[in-house]
Amino acid sequence: MRKIGLIVNPIAGMGGKVGLKGTDGTHILDKAIRLGAIPEAPAKTIKALEKLLPVRDRLLIVTCSGNMGQEEAENLGFQTKIVYKPKKTITDSNDTKLAAKKIKEEEVELLLFVGGDGTARDVYESVGNRQLVLGIPAGVKIHSPVYANTPEKAGELALLCVMGKNIAVREEEVVDIDEEAFRRDMVRTQLYGYLKVPVDKKFMQNKKAPTPLGEEATQKAIALDIVDHMEKEICYIIGPGTTTRAIMQALRLPYTLLGVDVVMNRKIMKKDASESDLLNYVNQYPSKLILTPTGGQGYLLGRGNQQISGDVIKKVGKENIIIVSTNSKIIELRGKPLLVYTGDKKVDEMLKGYYRVKVGYGMEVMYRVEGE
Repeated sequence: MRKIGLIVNPIAGMGGKVGLKGTDGTHILDKAIRLGAIPEAPAKTIKALEKLLPVRDRLLIVTCSGNMGQEEAENLGFQTKIVYKPKKTITDSNDTKLAAKKIKEEEVELLLFVGGDGTARDVYESVGNRQLVLGIPAGVKIHSPVYANTPEKAGELALLCVMGKNIAVREEEVVDIDEEAFRRDMVRTQLYGYLKVPVDKKFMQNKKAPTPLGEEATQKAIALDIVDHMEKEICYIIGPGTTTRAIMQALRLPYTLLGVDVVMNRKIMKKDASESDLLNYVNQYPSKLILTPTGGQGYLLGRGNQQISGDVIKKVGKENIIIVSTNSKIIELRGKPLLVYTGDKKVDEMLKGYYRVKVGYGMEVMYRVEGE
């Protein structure tokens, strides 16, 4: 039997759709639940494990009890060995750390962990760079390049590892953002260490890169173009990012750098909107969605803007999506497509194709968007 480890952070990603930008801290999780947040990680774990079904009969999954891995694995018929049982119904970072230590002791050939940057930090603190690991993305903020692009890609890469394919291994950065500062629109990123991961550009995400300071003029030009062409009685949903922030600054409206704002008739309708807020507006008014890709990763949807869900996008319509980007972000991609991962396969498929990307005042380029 081949042995792999599995740790699921059950609360990872719960703050996304309700606009909380993460779930670090008990009071934030409580608030997310009050706002109607539901667990995201279990379903994403299953999407990854489904890719391992071809080797199910030859695989033992060393994991944790309940929704930290056992339920997801056994629901798909995998054999499991439970080496850690959390004492509380709602788990925390200490559970992840203890579980990682226990699983490493079992000498698994690969440790899969499901969560975001905080989960990667916890795994690093427990196993360092002495264990081959692979992250299954489920968190709100995922800057660390120890994660696969999607849960499905994580499963595919894990399958190659289990089948003994010759996959390169490299130490990649574990970085995390101060969530309290993040909620105040301040980005404070810190390097915590390095994890050893299988590397394949087809499957793994890049580290998120900041927008160069010298591009402020380009962002202003893009913003003025957008503002000059805004239509009356149209609800504009403006996604997070420095390029989209310039639009709010040009309108001289209050904004959130890392959240989603709603504007109509050049007035702020909602600052830092949740998924339910957005659904309320798109069901009342004709709407347009303004997005900018993440630097270094190229994600339009699925990284830090989970509020803009598949249901919101279906109501807005593909034809009403406006993409803005500085030229350097496009060049950084080196021909790779912009990416979308909403968790809804039909929506991701609908969004595929070529779009006009606004890169300056009156300047556009055609660029391809793909689902993951």
